Amino acid sequence: MPAEKYMLGLFINEDQAVEAVQGLREFSWPLHKVHSPIPSHKLSDALGLKKSPVGLFTLGGGIIGFFTGFLLAIYTALQWNLIVSGKPIVALIPFFIVGFEFTILFAVFGNVIGMLVLSRLPRFNNLELYDPRCSGEHIGILTSCLPEHQNQLAEFFTQKGGEVRVFETPVSDTDHE
Repeated sequence: MPAEKYMLGLFINEDQAVEAVQGLREFSWPLHKVHSPIPSHKLSDALGLKKSPVGLFTLGGGIIGFFTGFLLAIYTALQWNLIVSGKPIVALIPFFIVGFEFTILFAVFGNVIGMLVLSRLPRFNNLELYDPRCSGEHIGILTSCLPEHQNQLAEFFTQKGGEVRVFETPVSDTDHE
C-alpha cells in the first residue's frame, strides 16, 4: 500500500478554516490535527470537541488543599500547645484562613498538572508535521490522503481559501495523534 501524503491547509480567516473542517466530513480524508494560534469556539464547535476536564483537576486540587491546610494548622497547633488570649488550642475559625490559602495553592497546582497530563505535554513528536506560521496568524488543518488523491485534497483547501503545504517526510502512525 502506498504511503499517505500529509497535507496542511493554512488559513488566515477563521471562518474559512471552520468551513474547511466541516467540508472534510464529506470526504474520506482523515482530519489529524488543527493548529490554531488562539483558542477558537467556532473551531471547537466544528470539530465537535467536548468541554475539557481540567476543571476537575482544579476542583480536586482545591479540595485536597483545603483539608491539607486545615489539618496542617490543627497539627501545628497541637504540637506547640500555645494558648493565645484564652482561646482553645484548636480554634477552627482562624484555621479556615490557612485552609483557604492552601485551597488556592493546590487548585493552581491541580490545574497545571491537569493541563499537562490531558494535553500530553511535553510532546516532541509531530514537529515535522507543523508549520511555524500556525503560531502567528495562520490556522493549520492537518489531513492525509493517498497519493492519487493529493491533487483533489489540495484543490479542496484552495477552494476553501487556504494555502497548501505537503509534507514529504514519512511519518509513523503514532506520530499524528
